[in-house]
Amino acid sequence: MDRFKVAVAGCGNMANTWVQYALSREDTEIVALVDIKEENAQAMANKYNLKCGVFNNLKQAISESGANLVFDVTIPDAHMDTVITAMKMGCNVMGEKPMASSMEEAREMLRWADKLGKSYAVMQNRRYLKNIRAFRDIIESGVIGRPGFICADFFIGPHFGGFREAMDSPLILDMAIHTFDQARFITGADAVSVYCHEFNPPGSWYRGNASAVCIFGMSDGSVFCYRGSWCAEGAPTSWESTWRVNGSKGTGLWDGINTPYAEVVDEEKETGFINPYKRVDASLTWQGREGHEGCLDEMFNALIQGRKAETDCRDNINSMAMVFGALESAKTGRKVIL
Repeated sequence: MDRFKVAVAGCGNMANTWVQYALSREDTEIVALVDIKEENAQAMANKYNLKCGVFNNLKQAISESGANLVFDVTIPDAHMDTVITAMKMGCNVMGEKPMASSMEEAREMLRWADKLGKSYAVMQNRRYLKNIRAFRDIIESGVIGRPGFICADFFIGPHFGGFREAMDSPLILDMAIHTFDQARFITGADAVSVYCHEFNPPGSWYRGNASAVCIFGMSDGSVFCYRGSWCAEGAPTSWESTWRVNGSKGTGLWDGINTPYAEVVDEEKETGFINPYKRVDASLTWQGREGHEGCLDEMFNALIQGRKAETDCRDNINSMAMVFGALESAKTGRKVIL
């Protein structure tokens, strides 16, 4: 008997990844497809030859299908209603980022998860890469000493067209959540304050602010500096950003593509005005799958083992706080305490 009976809420393009994953699991059955445009749900059923029910109402879908797990692949503005409805109907939830469209919504979702004792895990696929796992490991190992200054640079010029180019804050709202969450993952610390200046430089093809500089104070006393632009033509960084973590004994480096490494003070050599350094390469020891599959593996394993997922809403809300704190700071021109 299938352990997980899934209702997929939202049958747009992103749902394909989630449907394909569910179909790959022997312990999982898709029992309902839901979309406000029922024809989208039917098209998804036809595409994968699914014989489950198709619906335009989540509550009805869960009631009639007996679903015990909901995939929330709806638009961000629908996440709160989708997640809370699913939990009230007795389902656990796994959903796409961002968790919510505001901190108020995120807190309400967390409140209901706690009240009902349900699991709600949020997709943060960029945590699930061998190189970022190796980067975190080399920082955690203590080889660079105590981290004090974390820097991430993100400079890419994608011409999306569509809704992103009409958003007020496309970089912060649609992309920076990944880098902010990665900073928390790498350091093991949460942000406690932020100052953000966002702007739209000459040549930008976005209506809203497509560039930003953010300075976060972290709970371990370190400082995280984010510099980003979505309208940067030439010399692009990786989509994972370019990272530099300065510690008390050395520096960890990752270009977002290749194997991370550190340069640390070589204590076997004589120190001087500029100390001698030695290179320490990170070890690619993580055996998990990457991207969405890796994150979904973790979510399912957490449910099976009866524990909170790494990207449980109770953790992910701390990444959301960085996004909305940065937006508030940019709007007010002031440092914001998170």
